[in-house]
Amino acid sequence: MKTSKLWIGGEHLEPTGGNYFEDLNPSDQAVIANVAKGTPADIDRAVAAAVQAFATFSQTQAKEREAILCRAAALVERDRDEYLQLLIDEVGSPIMKAQFEVDYCINAFRAAAGVPRRLTGQTMPLDRPGAFGMSVREPVGVIACITPFNVPLLKNVKQIAMVIATGNTAVLLPSEFASQVTVKFAETLAEAGTPAGVFNYVTGDPFEIGDSLTSHADIAAINFCGSPRIGKHVAELAARDLKPVTLELGGKSPLVVLDDADLDKALEAATIGIFFFQGQACMASSRIILQRGIADKFIAAYTEIAANIKIGDLSDPETAIGPIISPRQQARVKAHIDDAIAKGATLIHGAGEWQGACCPPTILSDVDESMSLCREETFGPVTSIYPVDTIEEALALANDTDYGLSFSLFTRDISTALNLARGANAGMVHINAMSIQDEPHVPFGGNGLSGFGREGTDADLDIMTRWKWITVQLD
Repeated sequence: MKTSKLWIGGEHLEPTGGNYFEDLNPSDQAVIANVAKGTPADIDRAVAAAVQAFATFSQTQAKEREAILCRAAALVERDRDEYLQLLIDEVGSPIMKAQFEVDYCINAFRAAAGVPRRLTGQTMPLDRPGAFGMSVREPVGVIACITPFNVPLLKNVKQIAMVIATGNTAVLLPSEFASQVTVKFAETLAEAGTPAGVFNYVTGDPFEIGDSLTSHADIAAINFCGSPRIGKHVAELAARDLKPVTLELGGKSPLVVLDDADLDKALEAATIGIFFFQGQACMASSRIILQRGIADKFIAAYTEIAANIKIGDLSDPETAIGPIISPRQQARVKAHIDDAIAKGATLIHGAGEWQGACCPPTILSDVDESMSLCREETFGPVTSIYPVDTIEEALALANDTDYGLSFSLFTRDISTALNLARGANAGMVHINAMSIQDEPHVPFGGNGLSGFGREGTDADLDIMTRWKWITVQLD
């Protein structure tokens, strides 16, 4: 049986409490590893190591940080199969999703490798004789990073690659459901030459040690990805000490299909957009809004597609749906479906017998405000269909949400598309493409309950660096 420890100051360390917990395969509940259960004292150790490392790492040359990130990308390529298997076994990723995540990791390291040479400032004229000013960007210090279970490798690299690129250091608290992906990630960074203490992780129960990390006096900034409920709590803790924070939270993302849309492309986007990784994606198309002229054709074809979606064998490229991550989350998905049906929603497809921890693709209509499914994020392969008459109704309904992450729309009319994009209350709008889109260099994030701030190689500079103004008075 594999046992994983904490990674602090470039060493694998025992947890101070001496306790371990089991990391389970969501497909069959087999034990993958016994994992160190960190304590607040371990958080203190990790932050202290990061503080010590920052003193020297913040002064490294751009070429040194660039080289670490380039080597890390090459190592992930070399260890591709090992990463794929970890994502399949630990978080129930179908192979298609696991491949996407590993490819993203490689690309993110390479994108971040270009950042150190672009950390430039400005020179500027001043209003007094014989003086000039300049501005420079400086790293902020130790960054607290908290990542989710659903895309653990993607979020690890998204947060940590930019920490390295900007000359900061980090303490990562990964999801308790994705510890072994983080263990391998730490090994990759160490082999790539990341100095001891630059990257540290503490595994454990986030409800027991999360506050110890985010409220630590030596934490300079926070990068959090998780639920809106916990995100609000993290924001409150950050506000007490005026710490900058990036929050990447949930979504109730719409997919709008107008009468003139390319039906086949819209169907493909709707299928991948909600059934990809069994709907466990913040950008999932959990609301499908159809103009009536195309609604009947869309629903008939979509139902047939859903009936033929493959469930179960995660190594099969044709498999779209694997296990829901935990019994608690399985119960949430079931409760949302049952509540909607009990209150009058029409079941178009699904909601039959689960295959173990796998929920069948589920499509509902006649969903209204009385149902939890209407406004809450389900985080499962469940979507609702809403027919509308006009483009104006489609936009109003799409914007009628407390979230505002991704907005997908299908139409052949570019003027209509751009007008809808401008009117969309979302951080990201995708025209004639599915709602699930992400690349390392884009400003990724949303509005409302979907979060605060943006992620990406340029956007991350807002939280990972700070401006300093310097003046020189000449004789």
